[in-house]
Amino acid sequence: MKPRDLVLILIAALIAAILGLVASIAINGPGPLLRSELGQHLVGWWLREPAPAGMRIDDIGDRVVAIRLPALQGIRLAAPATGQATLVNYWASWCGPCREEMPLLDAYARQQGSGGVQVITIALDQRADALDFLAEHPVSLPVLLETPSLRDSSVRLGNHMGVLPFTVLVGADGRLRDRHVGAFKSAQDLQDWVEQAR
Repeated sequence: MKPRDLVLILIAALIAAILGLVASIAINGPGPLLRSELGQHLVGWWLREPAPAGMRIDDIGDRVVAIRLPALQGIRLAAPATGQATLVNYWASWCGPCREEMPLLDAYARQQGSGGVQVITIALDQRADALDFLAEHPVSLPVLLETPSLRDSSVRLGNHMGVLPFTVLVGADGRLRDRHVGAFKSAQDLQDWVEQAR
């Protein structure tokens, strides 16, 4: 077999493998590797897509436009709260680090009470999947629901790579204070980030 023929066979096999992978994802959804934190980073690195043309991305110090989304319980809520610092966390039921971080966020929200930092989570997920997760791991904080897309509110707040979990802090003045990509490792890690961002 000539070297040229071997190269052509390898190219054809590579194209077939890529088409098979794309078809599998289209039919079955992303598998565990693509749903993992590593997978999210790899997909984000590979795409390196800027925000959609004409879409305004909030920068640190910009006033955040209210995010109006349905709550999982069917009530429409808006975030951030006026006159109160608000931590907005984006997650999904398939995201391992998000699942590990949720109890930490819930405990932090309960510690803050009504006068502290308001904590709101937004599930970039299917309603049924988010409800199943919350049935197994109930939380007391508000959970909103949004369909993930290139124009979802996390993208507008600076997450154009689509990495989860993704957290922002909006000050009491309604301005974006900081962004955090990835899970908080501990309650102290979360508390330190909020104090520095405020």
